Amino acid sequence: MRRFTALIPFALLAGLTLPAYAGTISIEGRGEVAAAPDMAMVNSGVTTQGATAREALDANTAAMAELIAALKGTGIEARDIQTSGFSVSPNYVYSEDRDANGYTLPPKINGYQVSNTVTVKVRQLEELGTILDKSVTVGANTVNGVSFSVADPSELLNKAREAAFADAQAKAELYATAAGSALDEIVSISETQGFNDPQPYPMYARAEMADSAKVPVEAGELSFAINVSVQWELADDKK
Repeated sequence: MRRFTALIPFALLAGLTLPAYAGTISIEGRGEVAAAPDMAMVNSGVTTQGATAREALDANTAAMAELIAALKGTGIEARDIQTSGFSVSPNYVYSEDRDANGYTLPPKINGYQVSNTVTVKVRQLEELGTILDKSVTVGANTVNGVSFSVADPSELLNKAREAAFADAQAKAELYATAAGSALDEIVSISETQGFNDPQPYPMYARAEMADSAKVPVEAGELSFAINVSVQWELADDKK
């Protein structure tokens, strides 16, 4: 069997029109949406002292039981109260006395301290000040911080995504036009999320707070941000 090979003249190949490749452009865009929080997280608890670990623990157990009952009495559900810290530690007394060899004497145990904390999810922000006040009233002497959040930020993040892409596209079109080209097909899209919220702040309980007015609380706003990186092909000429 004979084989035939078709030979295409070079002149014919030269006459073919091949798509030109003008390169790519990668641009980053940012979209940010602000919204008021609709819930808060509070970390509070009780720290007690005792001559023995048992004594300190018994006092702590009684105080924590009262605190949890008070929290539930404000309408907070059991699912929104979670133990987040528990510790039993000795209290040391340090001495400047030295032994016969001149070494400092080791510290001595002078009682014990028990700390128990819970993290509480507050879904009704208008009740936050009352909850803080009542917690202190019934014996919470440690409030480590309050942080705010949005229960479902998905819609806010989608708005930020739209704004981020629009920002990237506007800048990319500007560059493409300045380079004498135009945007063509999208090659890739990638994103990173950013979330800026009011930082948790410590609150230290005092006995005189028991008779004070409701604790003032300002929730402020939360910022939900999306950073997107988009790569386009560049057309060989403007479209």
